[in-house]
Amino acid sequence: EHGNIFDFLMKTKSMGFGEAVKTLAAEAGMEPYRFSNFDKKRDMRFQNYKNIYADYQNNFHSVLLSPENKEAIRYLYQRDFKDEIINEFKLGFVPWKNNFYDQLSSKYTEEEINLTGLYYKNEKTGKYVDRFNSRIIFPVNNIAGEPIAFGGRIIKKESKLAKYINSPETEFYKKGGMIFNLDRAKNCRSETNEVIIVEGYMDVLRLHSSGIKNVIANSGTALTERQINIVWKFF
Repeated sequence: EHGNIFDFLMKTKSMGFGEAVKTLAAEAGMEPYRFSNFDKKRDMRFQNYKNIYADYQNNFHSVLLSPENKEAIRYLYQRDFKDEIINEFKLGFVPWKNNFYDQLSSKYTEEEINLTGLYYKNEKTGKYVDRFNSRIIFPVNNIAGEPIAFGGRIIKKESKLAKYINSPETEFYKKGGMIFNLDRAKNCRSETNEVIIVEGYMDVLRLHSSGIKNVIANSGTALTERQINIVWKFF
């Protein structure tokens, strides 16, 4: 494993950098580190960002499993994805014209929701539109297993929309530095020092459901040097 003591705590205890610094400073008997207002505000934005993504994931995972959305769950079953995989990866389905934005807006500000990239504004109506409407969603987790982005796949063959879309880049999600399923695959290091890199979400789920757990994806983008360096830290 590469990195330093801060990385160690962040990876093993699922801490943020600020929390790791505070913990280690206290253990070393040092004066508490005083974060700048900029640090505090950024950390608060990140916490709200992760909370919104978690709420979104949990809501639409439940929606996928509800009887009203048989078409979506049938699509996954036809692709040979069992309930175990659907639940483990927290797959979801976002119905057309759902009202989840209203639920989020009762807990978070418009600015906080906008930072996630989950919605875009219709300039004609002035209303916010769900970016993943009518799509199955695949949570993209950080190394601590927290969702910070989504991939979405349209399920209707006759649709003129793009088959796959991803969350847009945000303050906390950079496509060139993210690897799908690394949060799970890293647990295979005690069994193998090899990892299989595939293109997309479906490829990962297919192999994972067949018992091949050391599999990751670059989510359909060009493989970057940064992604390769991240993989080298684990495999």
